[in-house]
Amino acid sequence: MGRDIGPVCRQCRREGAKLFLKGARCYTKKCSFERRPTPPGMHAVRRRKVGDYGLQLREKQKMRRVYRLGEAQFRRLFAEAERGTEVTGENLLRLLELRLDNVVFRLGFASSRDQARQYINHGHFAVNGGAVDIPSYSLKPGDVISLRPGRAELAPFKEVVETLKSAATQEWLRVDASKMAGHVIAAPRRDQMPGDFNEQLVVEFYSR
Repeated sequence: MGRDIGPVCRQCRREGAKLFLKGARCYTKKCSFERRPTPPGMHAVRRRKVGDYGLQLREKQKMRRVYRLGEAQFRRLFAEAERGTEVTGENLLRLLELRLDNVVFRLGFASSRDQARQYINHGHFAVNGGAVDIPSYSLKPGDVISLRPGRAELAPFKEVVETLKSAATQEWLRVDASKMAGHVIAAPRRDQMPGDFNEQLVVEFYSR
């Protein structure tokens, strides 16, 4: 799968919204979107009228970029959501939220999804006691995510312990800062998932 290795701040500017792709930096004055909120390119200031297709495309791109998925991977996940018995758009968001890299980020073990993916690829995390190095691993209610033995002594995770004590996690997750472990209590409901997405536009984009 191809990777987008370009500047991620351009993606925020292109979507016209902060996607919080660089972790803590996005909350500071160094955030590129705060300094240059216009779209990238020579003619960035020009605004064109956007039709239905454009709105659907931009919403799909925004969702894909926030969760750090390539087009082919995102399309496969949509196909899986479509096969489900629940509302397709809501099911898609739920599948995205239950990815291991997203849950590691939501629990506060990483400052961004990219960082979470790197930690998982390096084998720092276990699910139900077994090592998992696949960021797209799909979790389910009852699963326990924890650091593997010896990893808590690494510098990045020593800093995380202090922030976890005051971190507010999602309602469908529970974190144990002392054990550096997180629990998936239940599959998230729509009101527990990000409200800044219009998932129906994504459904309409792939249903054309």
